Amino acid sequence: MPPAPAPAPTKVGPVNPDKVTATQTIPAPAPALFTLLANPATHAAIDGTGWVQEPVDRARLTQVGQVFRMGMYHPDHPLGVYQVANQVHVLDPPRAIGWRTGEEKEGGHLEFGGWTWRYDLVPLGPSETEVRLTYDWSAVPASIREYLRFPPFGAGHLADSLRHLAALATDG
Repeated sequence: MPPAPAPAPTKVGPVNPDKVTATQTIPAPAPALFTLLANPATHAAIDGTGWVQEPVDRARLTQVGQVFRMGMYHPDHPLGVYQVANQVHVLDPPRAIGWRTGEEKEGGHLEFGGWTWRYDLVPLGPSETEVRLTYDWSAVPASIREYLRFPPFGAGHLADSLRHLAALATDG
């Protein structure tokens, strides 16, 4: 059996004041990649920082407005271990999926910080897809920017996430 093809290089877009993107061609069909992205149980394996832990809500992402919570870990977070509440704001199977991240306050009220994650999938053929991951913090208010630096991770995070997605999709 011939060796699996080497993964395509990831292109990281320039960081503008409020958004960063990375793009990679993955040798997998768009529906298979979308299935991975719509499953909160795969998010820890895809994440390029190691911050995303276990999903609290494991239901597949199927509609705009759906909320899914994830366990998180960050050494600089006041609690170290914490939880985020994500709300799906883009869902166009198998072409796009995105969510905004926040937290659940007392009484179940959700409060979002103004940053979003979005994956855009462009089929390049039956078994190849260009995937663009965008982290956008343009809606983060000044009050949050006073104590959080954006983006809160290194430039390689998005590229690492796309490489992890490719590895999951190709069992490699």
